[in-house]
Amino acid sequence: MYRIGIGYDLHRLVPGRKLVLGGVDIPFHLGAAGHSDGDCLIHAVIDALLGAVAAGDIGGHFPDTDPRWKDARSTDLLARVMEIVREKGFEVVNVDTVVVAEAPRLGPYHGAIRDVLCPILGIAPSDLGIKAKTAEGLGVIGEGSAIACHAVTLLRKCA
Repeated sequence: MYRIGIGYDLHRLVPGRKLVLGGVDIPFHLGAAGHSDGDCLIHAVIDALLGAVAAGDIGGHFPDTDPRWKDARSTDLLARVMEIVREKGFEVVNVDTVVVAEAPRLGPYHGAIRDVLCPILGIAPSDLGIKAKTAEGLGVIGEGSAIACHAVTLLRKCA
């Protein structure tokens, strides 16, 4: 049996915060506002995984009203979600993502992101798609005020 999940996340970009994507610190003059580290790539992946196993969403598991998650590394949240996925008897087949931002350019960081995420997800680098797109100057993302990510995952029931 297979399950598909989709996820989406968006964060405002603000001064004074690190920009973290896929567990990697990306040099940039703005960072993602958020209760945790604001890693919208991982947050979208988390929602895709939770959706695939019908286990709610990131806000239900890691509410921004809970001080335990203040400035938490999203890689730690992802590891907890992978425990849920495994407890429900599933494993990840693949994950595909799209980051939407005007800047910075993310191509140079794809390998580092795979190095961080693949061991947590339990997949090979060839099973993690990472793409970056701009919003062509349109809306809050196009103005450089926000960053967003879409994710989709395929899970397989373990034997």
